[in-house]
Amino acid sequence: MKNKSDLTSSGLPLSGENYVLLGIGFLIIILGFLLMAGGGSTDPNVFNEEELFSFRRTTLAPMIVLFGFIFEIWAIMKKPKKNPAE
Repeated sequence: MKNKSDLTSSGLPLSGENYVLLGIGFLIIILGFLLMAGGGSTDPNVFNEEELFSFRRTTLAPMIVLFGFIFEIWAIMKKPKKNPAE
């Protein structure tokens, strides 16, 4: 059984700020996957190595996705600010 101090005033384990941060992290992850997309060719006989193995797809996008997942973990672990009146 959880203590009442473990839950926010709304009865949820995370505060509204945490949910906003989770949404931002989700958008960062989606951005990373969008940056990874593409690089295909309409002609099956053509292989465009420069486009497929570009810095954006092989390095930048995976780093953005990894940052998004780290941001998600931080957003979950972040404690809500205490109200000074309590």
